[in-house]
Amino acid sequence: MIVADTNLLVYLKIRSDQTSLAERVLVKDSDWHAPLLWRSEFRSALASNMRAGRITYEHALEAMESVEQMMLHNEHSVDSTAVMRLVADSTSSAYDCEFVALANHLNAPLITSDSQLLRNFPNRALAPDQFLVA
Repeated sequence: MIVADTNLLVYLKIRSDQTSLAERVLVKDSDWHAPLLWRSEFRSALASNMRAGRITYEHALEAMESVEQMMLHNEHSVDSTAVMRLVADSTSSAYDCEFVALANHLNAPLITSDSQLLRNFPNRALAPDQFLVA
């Protein structure tokens, strides 16, 4: 089981130089979890990619539906006190701390490409390439 940061979900569904890495993470561990916030962040990433002309509206809808199905039963509400404790002890945003709080709660690694999360939470956050060799 892993907690997947939204960037990992985006890499999985929007072709980039990071897609094969995300696919290998999925092969290694297909039990992905995330806070409910992932949906809004994922939609925002889809919108940015649509506006930049990298994906079509249809691709965005297909990606959203696919990831919603993948994450079915693996979305979690996160304890606000736990999030705010992490915010107080780091320079990460409350949004990012939701993923860390969930990873702590599930005692699972947080797989992310976010350098600030990797720096602030080295005992919980792993880059995808680190996870693959762990």
